[in-house]
Amino acid sequence: MSGMTVLPATEDARPVGTALELLRRVFGYESFRGDQQQIVDHVIGGGDALVLMPTGGGKSLCYQVPALVREGTGVVISPLIALMQDQVDALRAVGVRAEFLNSTQSLDEVRDVERRLLAGELDLLYLAPERLILERTGQLLDRATISLFAIDEAHCVSQWGHDFRRDYLALSMLADRWPSVPRIALTATATEATHADITARLKLGSARHFVSSFDRPNIRYRIVPKDEPRRQLLDLIKTEHGGDAGIVYCLSRNTVEKTAKFLVDQGIPALPYHAGLDARTRAANQSRFLREDGIVMCATIAFGMGIDKPDVRFVAHIDLPKSVEGYYQETGRAGRDGLPSTAWLAYGLQDVVQQRRMIDDSEGDLAHRRRLSAHLDAMLALCETIGCRRVQLLAYFGQASEPCGNCDTCLEPVAGWDGTVPAQKLLSTVVRLQRERNQRFGAGHLIDILLGKLTPRVQQQGHDTLTVFGIGTDLTDMQWRGVVRQLLAQGLLAVNDDGFGTLVITEASGAVLSGTRTVMMREEPKRPSRRSGARGAGLAKANSDLDADAAALFQRLREWRAEQARSQGVPAYVVFGDATLRELATTRPSTLAALAGIGGVGQKKLETYGEAVLEVLSATPR
Repeated sequence: MSGMTVLPATEDARPVGTALELLRRVFGYESFRGDQQQIVDHVIGGGDALVLMPTGGGKSLCYQVPALVREGTGVVISPLIALMQDQVDALRAVGVRAEFLNSTQSLDEVRDVERRLLAGELDLLYLAPERLILERTGQLLDRATISLFAIDEAHCVSQWGHDFRRDYLALSMLADRWPSVPRIALTATATEATHADITARLKLGSARHFVSSFDRPNIRYRIVPKDEPRRQLLDLIKTEHGGDAGIVYCLSRNTVEKTAKFLVDQGIPALPYHAGLDARTRAANQSRFLREDGIVMCATIAFGMGIDKPDVRFVAHIDLPKSVEGYYQETGRAGRDGLPSTAWLAYGLQDVVQQRRMIDDSEGDLAHRRRLSAHLDAMLALCETIGCRRVQLLAYFGQASEPCGNCDTCLEPVAGWDGTVPAQKLLSTVVRLQRERNQRFGAGHLIDILLGKLTPRVQQQGHDTLTVFGIGTDLTDMQWRGVVRQLLAQGLLAVNDDGFGTLVITEASGAVLSGTRTVMMREEPKRPSRRSGARGAGLAKANSDLDADAAALFQRLREWRAEQARSQGVPAYVVFGDATLRELATTRPSTLAALAGIGGVGQKKLETYGEAVLEVLSATPR
């Protein structure tokens, strides 16, 4: 069973109509969401805009629709060369005449795209910033009719953002060279500092600013104590996300490789992605992740920006992210289709020690290191909060909210406790070793002393004779690690710059030791029990609201979609997203007219896939 072949973009006529008509006919949606309508109308009217909208919030439509309404070609500046083909394929699939210009094309391909641009045959053209700033490109655009400039991933222009790109600094030239062409800059999340920096660097001071709520209510945020993180990750996948697509972020290339191998050995289809792999391998792995269902990508932060895969059901971090901004951007790659998804992070003492050491060793001046420390402090505060994770996250971006009921601390409230006495005991141990013996040690050895463990190292150093030896037996080893971690997070303990991860007191420690400062701590959860689960549990959980017949039909539609995607060499979501398939499975339209009313089914897709979809629906018994 197969659908009709997608026609080449050159055979499509330019879509014509008002913004709402185009939204319905081309993209298959009945109405705009949130601020989309205001943004679209503003840009169609020739106004500049800066749009801050969370991943999955529909940023692309904010420039795609105006580019179709306004005369000329919309030029999209994006750093995502590896994804431009997929972005163009997705637009062509709905009948939009889209192309890109980048370093992957032959000279003949480039000349053909340039010819079509000048002939007025393109609705949207994607460019990398490196190509845009070439004088030859500038001269080409001078000769074309440009409807708008869209600057995607605009946080890349900011020194305060988490993904700084120097090539973006030249984009202020858009305002100078083409002052009459409207510009729209878009990014998923930005603090006030990043927002201000984007505004200044892109000369958008007179632009209208649209700041949507950054909340992603379909994502459940969970942060767990690190305890064999790969095993914990495996448990998460098998019990909650079997068969689901997911992304696992790791701090180092080595961890990426080991994590991917571990998952494959456990029967999970996983792939590595990091800057140390050759370009061909990275491209092949990215392509598999986008085009196949159920692939888990283990990656450094080199992967993910601009990934438009709507059905990523989980994003996991097995190392502590460097900033809340980066963490939120990365977790936002889950659940772009609005369906339930998970953001999971395993976090431990060694993460804090490692991150502090990396900051101390980083290049840059004191101001740069202070900025890195501020980012880390905010990330630690999120990990250690006893309140709602979502409230803490949104507060970081300057947005107020109420407890969400869909994060770990809301679902299983965490108790706070007065940790002043344990803090005093640990800080006293550090002081005695440092002052009495001019020695510094890491957390493990300090905890052994407090627990009264006669390890060879304790005996060799004579630390069993210290007055603090054995005074901490009221807490477990895991609880003491929590004390150390939280003292580091609160700035009451610091990592020494000797390169060995030893611990020292800070100026603030004195108030704790003197009893003039109370130290409240987050209660350490009990060690979780190992659970086992079958593959496929993830899909079952994500579709738990579907009855048995609808769930079976949804799976059959996914199989049909995979066949279509494979035959056309495009990602599955280019055919239809999961949200569209779920609606098809629950409503079972029996005519083309009824099918046209399904979200995500525009005119082009109705013509391309309509009869084939109806055949699947009619062939699947209730």
